[in-house]
Amino acid sequence: MSLRTFHIIFVVVSTLLALGVGIWSLVQYRSEHTNAMLIMMVGCLALMVALVVYGRWFLQKLKDSPL
Repeated sequence: MSLRTFHIIFVVVSTLLALGVGIWSLVQYRSEHTNAMLIMMVGCLALMVALVVYGRWFLQKLKDSPL
């Protein structure tokens, strides 16, 4: 497995993990109403958006690369 392939898989898995933890935090916030769950949910969803933006940037950079 090349480093590029590993990087793409790592970004995809990290994005899905951030989404999962964000959804879990939302469910916990609805049942517990604690500020910690709300902060975790917002942080995870922001991280997920950042990972999607980074992944798109990386794929665009990969497309322009000669290798």
